Order: sequence, then structure tokens, then C-alpha cells
Amino acid sequence: MGENFEITKDDKGGFHFKLRTAEGRTLLRSEAYTAKASAKNGIDSVRKNADVPGRLTVSQAKDGRPYLNLRAANGQVVGTSPMFADSATCEAAIAAIRGGAARAGIVDNA
Repeated sequence: MGENFEITKDDKGGFHFKLRTAEGRTLLRSEAYTAKASAKNGIDSVRKNADVPGRLTVSQAKDGRPYLNLRAANGQVVGTSPMFADSATCEAAIAAIRGGAARAGIVDNA
């Protein structure tokens, strides 16, 4: 099985999603949403935008490690990756996001 979106609820009542690899590594995570339906809309946005040129961008943390932001058509960030150890790991994450987000299932743990 490939990538999956996992929806969770935090202790403050916010809903989050993560796009995870089959091995459980996080590729992207969302901000907190006030409603589960909003988190699902965020997942739909990731699915629509993951393979659109220019929507997935690489940035660098202050310590030099790369990370990703995925933006919707309106420019809003819909997902941010964790920091990656190096550019090769970052590039592998980009390939997994572009290749797997559209068909990823949803695991609802909220």
C-alpha cells in the first residue's frame, strides 16, 4: 500500500492531517482546522495541487536543512513537510508527494 492521509484531533480540539508514506514517514502536515470537514477540504487541496508545477516549493531552515511547502491556487500553504536531513531526502519526498497524493487513502483517527 502507498501513501495515506491521516486525520487526527489534538487536545485543543483542532483537526490536522498528515500525508504519510507506507512506512509511516510524514511527507506533509497541515495547520490546525476547527472542523474535520475543513481538514478533509485541505486533503482535497493537496490532492489537486501536489503535481501542479510551482505549487510545491523547497525552502531552507536557518540551519540549512531543506523543507517543503505546498500552496493552493490562492497561494495559501496547505501542507508543510518536516525538515529533511539533505537535498536527496527532500527530492525523494517531492517524488512521493507528486506520485502518491492524488491516490492516497484517508485514515481517520480523529
